[in-house]
Amino acid sequence: MSKEIKEYDENKNLIYFKYLNGVKQWIEYDEYNNCIHSKYSNGYEYWYRYDENNNIHYKSNNGYESWYKYDKDNEQIEITQQEFKQIERTKLYLNIKRSNRFEIMDI
Repeated sequence: MSKEIKEYDENKNLIYFKYLNGVKQWIEYDEYNNCIHSKYSNGYEYWYRYDENNNIHYKSNNGYESWYKYDKDNEQIEITQQEFKQIERTKLYLNIKRSNRFEIMDI
């Protein structure tokens, strides 16, 4: 009978998991301990991309994509791709406005 096997990195992140059915999973993390990539021995693979507000873009190798943000109660909720892009555009706009204001102050 197979048994589960788990391995962790120095930050206590799960980096390897062998399931009871024999499928193996390898997990990678970024410098903030966010899962950014996971690969399974059965061929399934997925990626997470985080922005500075921890909004998430999820994509798998079977073509599935989803986008998430956190609400006021810190609960993860799914949003549309357009909502995610609007959040990105708003942040970019605010960063440009902030940069221009500071450039003017430095003159």
